[in-house]
Amino acid sequence: MALDSSDSATSNPGAAVTAPIAKRVPTQREHHGDVFIDEYEWLRDKDNPEVIEYLKAENAYTDAQTAHLAPLREKIFAEVKARTQETDLSLPSRKGEFWYYSRTFEGKQYAVSCRCPIAGPDDWTPPELEVGVEIPGEQVLLDLNELAEGHDYFSLGAHSVNHAGDLLAFSTDFEGDERYTLRFKNLGTGEILPDEIPGTAGGATWSVDGTHVFYVTVDESWRPDSVWRHRLGTGKDDDVKVYFEADQRFGVGVGSTRSKKFLVIGVDSKLTSEMLILESDNPAGEFRVLLPRREGVSYAAEHAIIGGQDKALILHNDVVDGVKSENFLLAIAPWDDPENQTILIPHRKEVRLEDVDAFSDKLVLSYRREALPRVAVWPLTSEGGFGELTEVDFGLTLSASGLSVNSEWETPTLRMGVQSFITPAQVFDYVPGTGELILRKEQKVLGHYDPAEYEQRREWAVAQDGTRVPISIVQRKDVPAGPKPLLLYGYGSYESSIDAYLSVARLSLLDRGMVFAVAHVRGGGEMGRLWYDNGKMLTKKNTFTDFVSCARHLIDSGLTAPDRLIADGGSAGGLLMGAVANLAPELFKGILTNVPFVDPLTSMLDASLPLTAAEWEEWGNPLDDKEVYAYMKSYSPYENVEAKDYPAILAMTGLNDTRVLYVEPAKWVSALRATKTGDSQLLLKTDMTSGHGGPSGRYEQWKEIAFEWAWVLDTVGLGEVEPAGAEAAAAS
Repeated sequence: MALDSSDSATSNPGAAVTAPIAKRVPTQREHHGDVFIDEYEWLRDKDNPEVIEYLKAENAYTDAQTAHLAPLREKIFAEVKARTQETDLSLPSRKGEFWYYSRTFEGKQYAVSCRCPIAGPDDWTPPELEVGVEIPGEQVLLDLNELAEGHDYFSLGAHSVNHAGDLLAFSTDFEGDERYTLRFKNLGTGEILPDEIPGTAGGATWSVDGTHVFYVTVDESWRPDSVWRHRLGTGKDDDVKVYFEADQRFGVGVGSTRSKKFLVIGVDSKLTSEMLILESDNPAGEFRVLLPRREGVSYAAEHAIIGGQDKALILHNDVVDGVKSENFLLAIAPWDDPENQTILIPHRKEVRLEDVDAFSDKLVLSYRREALPRVAVWPLTSEGGFGELTEVDFGLTLSASGLSVNSEWETPTLRMGVQSFITPAQVFDYVPGTGELILRKEQKVLGHYDPAEYEQRREWAVAQDGTRVPISIVQRKDVPAGPKPLLLYGYGSYESSIDAYLSVARLSLLDRGMVFAVAHVRGGGEMGRLWYDNGKMLTKKNTFTDFVSCARHLIDSGLTAPDRLIADGGSAGGLLMGAVANLAPELFKGILTNVPFVDPLTSMLDASLPLTAAEWEEWGNPLDDKEVYAYMKSYSPYENVEAKDYPAILAMTGLNDTRVLYVEPAKWVSALRATKTGDSQLLLKTDMTSGHGGPSGRYEQWKEIAFEWAWVLDTVGLGEVEPAGAEAAAAS
């Protein structure tokens, strides 16, 4: 039995009245002269019935401890459902001779992908689709509800129509382990073709003539390492491996240029990148390197046709005139001579260039300034030059804007989107010649929602080293004065930025008087590449201390207090949660974490685990570097659990997660329960059918968020509070 005899919990939820205590099985780990005794490493073997029994006991205990929240969970689920237009249609996007869109239907978990024909070559105004109104020529491409039928879990990977519009490549995952089976559908006949390719990474790229599809597979550690070519109508055994990446730090991907002229293989590590190209009309040819990789240099090239010539638009962070271009610059070069570069936009300390998109007569730049994403349009002249670069102004503050789906090379308008913490997502068609923004669709929030009832703002905390750290805050305007319950979210890894967006589910917190805040800590990308560099490797602790500084700022300013402050973060943000639990447990009433990376040193010491070798450029390589080993051990949440009073903790995970294995939160909760003082509640909830992304299906996801929000509200004493405007919502 996996539980000590002192524990009365079993797999029967009704009997789970005391917390499970996992047995201790000492396992010795020794590196660089350091010996660590790991008492819960045995939980890694999910084929061991004792491990499954233990996870079920934890689930039973969590069910028992949260049973009183069932009515609140039902309320929150009903609120999310009531605010959502369940039967809806997405905004159509043009590709070739069709408008593509998706439908959702009340009562159905998944979307249905559809298309309808364009009216003619000059038809760039998307059809105004209405629920319940028949759409002339509508064709259902895939009904995901039919694909998911009979499965506990479902995820769609590839969904790629060929350039002629008569074939669909799609892939499915029924386990949550992110390994997909690739299949093909004849859109003329509706027939599913006999070609079937299991074990793919999820995407699919067509050659321009539709005869071949390129896809990626992963190795045993889930690293995407190989690109394959499949000729339609042949067996999988005839597929050709066109590229293999031997360096474990790198992963591969495959795609095509918007111009349709080239297929592209991208090879990337955290620090270095390389691209290989091939003419799309010659799919059986050999890929060739565009620019050879150089250690520490990241680049991305976009194909453009300027003045009738094939050009490469190259974003890179190389050294220019002795200065490293950390925030990237934009250069242009002949496509067949990419080393012969001319700088178009130089490196700027205050602006992080993130992307460039090429169209037949214009470029679109995506960049980040003052911790906010922005977008600008740059016309191309008929003489092969450049017009005036214009930043698109959506008239919103503390917002996130960017390019949306734009498949066509020749298009008179550009699809763009914008949203904020209180503004529903809006999608526009931008007219470059006039600057006109034509609103095409706005996120529907049903019920009484009024953005004027809420407010958002930016504040700045001061970190231990004097660095100013931005905090985004959103709340109702009518919340009472004084310290308020507050949910503080953080991530802080991989240069990922947490940008503003309206969450329908989050309204269930805000309307009960809770404040939501995002700590934009170092390790993320909000403030440029140096913001990322100063929160990784041997500066990773800045991520944790920044979050603590943000929490202290919010407390010191009087906005919240330690007895009503909840920390929230998942995956790499779960590492942040585990670290701050050890660093400053006195600041938080509770900690919510999903698929938390709380045993990072153990993972980074085992190159056979998923993603480990590729992650060494993010965290460091503790196998080979004694300093990295010591540094990681000094902050690893699991290895720094102490006999002290921790906040209440709810840890969520999935048994089939291939990115952050379930064993990490299982070990962490076991160690906390055996070591901590005080009577704070520790809960572990394992979804026995899902992976890193949690349960599939929108209703199951709403139930999951309702479970989390109910725990959050109860922890800060808001469990009995009715949401503001509840009577109006009920009346509507």
